[in-house]
Amino acid sequence: MSGEQRTPSGSGDPAGAWNEDRDETARFNEAGDWWDPDGPLRPLHDLNPTRLAWVEQRLGGLGGKRIVDVGCGGGLLAEALAERGAEVLGIDAARQALQTAKLHAMETGTENIAYRHCTVEELADEHPGEFDAVTCMEMLEHVPDPASVVRACARLVRDGGDICLSTLNRTPAAYLLGICTAEYVLGLLPRGTHRYDRFIRPSELAAWGREAGADMKELAGIGYNPFSRRTWITADVSVNYLVHLRKE
Repeated sequence: MSGEQRTPSGSGDPAGAWNEDRDETARFNEAGDWWDPDGPLRPLHDLNPTRLAWVEQRLGGLGGKRIVDVGCGGGLLAEALAERGAEVLGIDAARQALQTAKLHAMETGTENIAYRHCTVEELADEHPGEFDAVTCMEMLEHVPDPASVVRACARLVRDGGDICLSTLNRTPAAYLLGICTAEYVLGLLPRGTHRYDRFIRPSELAAWGREAGADMKELAGIGYNPFSRRTWITADVSVNYLVHLRKE
């Protein structure tokens, strides 16, 4: 496990850039039932209420906020944001996951939500500065150029807008718990879900934010007990963590 800093693969965001790992997209398209709380995506269901509450607190409420949920998958967070009063656009590169999200929103009658098949870079080229906030949870570690995602998120939000991110730290603890234990011992996630070399240190994420004109306002860890299925906010950022950036 290397201690070197992770660097972005490109220096710019060409129009229409498609920042995607097709193997990762295929994995999320084949993830199974996104909305089964006891299924293969059980950890996301366990984490969702804690992530939602943290985002709501950092944004000072969700009512009336225009939010893009980047890497929305089957719509777990996007739909929860809409139910709390936000106007939500969920985007993803995985078409089948998006179809699941659309169908579930129709079944539940969730209003103020829409979905689109595109990358965040593509959306930022078309709609710069048009949103109050962007959320991007458990997605940065699955793309070739996460710094490009951060830059695009900053382009999407208005001045004073907020960016809420979550990912995995590149530490021995994250390797042990996020890969060895979660994927191989407990089977909470399919094997191969994560790659250690794609984990991101908070310092790297903060630097990418500063370069994009967005300063870090809060860094917090997410604790998770897979046996009780309890999740909580913690000061320990050695495994899963959340970052709040604000575009100044």
